[in-house]
Amino acid sequence: MTYKLEPFGKNTMRNYLFWLEKFFINKITTLSNRHIHDTSALAQSLEDIRKAQNLKDFEKAIKKTRNCGMIGIATYALPLMKLGKYLESMPFISLRDIDEAFLAEFITINTARLSNATKRNYRIVLIGFFGFIDKHNEDENGKSYILNIELKSLSGTRGKSGQKLPTFLKADELERFLTSIDTTPMKPKSEARDRLIVKFIVYTGMRVSEAINLQAQKISKDGDIYQLAIQGKGDKYRVVMIKAQHIESLYHRWLAQREEIAHIEDNLLFCNKNGKTLSQPYVYSIVRNMLLNIGIHKEKMGAHMLRHSFATLLYQRHKDLVLVQEALGHADLNTSRIYTHFDSDRLIKAASLMDSMSSEDSEG
Repeated sequence: MTYKLEPFGKNTMRNYLFWLEKFFINKITTLSNRHIHDTSALAQSLEDIRKAQNLKDFEKAIKKTRNCGMIGIATYALPLMKLGKYLESMPFISLRDIDEAFLAEFITINTARLSNATKRNYRIVLIGFFGFIDKHNEDENGKSYILNIELKSLSGTRGKSGQKLPTFLKADELERFLTSIDTTPMKPKSEARDRLIVKFIVYTGMRVSEAINLQAQKISKDGDIYQLAIQGKGDKYRVVMIKAQHIESLYHRWLAQREEIAHIEDNLLFCNKNGKTLSQPYVYSIVRNMLLNIGIHKEKMGAHMLRHSFATLLYQRHKDLVLVQEALGHADLNTSRIYTHFDSDRLIKAASLMDSMSSEDSEG
């Protein structure tokens, strides 16, 4: 279906909101929906997007969509909301005036001091958004106005940059954190559940999205081991294990509390008091509080850091990259290779390279 490029004439923000609506509805219907846990709420969020009268309405609607389980939509939301606010500050510009120079300036201003990965994300989102407009705009004569946004010359956004080393807990910090899981003050009604989900993540290296979407029937006990059937990225399954001694008490306490919840969506193992899935930000806040409780401050304080910590320690102990790949559910071995950067034994060998030459120099 095609539309006029500027259906609301010179009202740039109305035109921008019009195209935001079309773009986001298209994205929502094409992104993976396997984590959707509330279809009625998703339908309502789509209606809210259609009715949005300003950027605040849009932000609220997109937040609802994300909370329904459409996690990927957040990737597109931030750059486009920022662009909307940028356009609001320039009331005399029209969509036809938007060109590469204008967008390059926007990205430079709004990603200052941010990583190249963030800049690349902005570039990709903007190219996708304006490419969508190019494909779907048409005037009364059947002609399209092509904005042709490519942003090829934007610094820091082209090609593959070096991979940033992930934040992780060192062995002594991890030991303190494991203690903090059991000792951080928490609300009695949710503490068994909240401590348990963090233990699942830190002891298995599972993703937060995998933990909050884990179904109760996917966990079973075999001797002194609990086995978890995880549905990971690309709907690929893997099995992870956790020793019963780490979770037994919390697990049974939470199951007893869980039985009092009248209806639980999709038989989720972890849910709130209404039987709905927990949000990723909620789990991140739990981990952050546990870290602050023991005085640990990191660049990134979220639950995903626990996955990096698990993988780093796993590689350091076993020096087996394939084991790391299988445990984390990486499709590509190269994704797991980042954890070899933390192999202190290998780095010490590199640091000792010149030792013999130094001794020879001193003898001379």
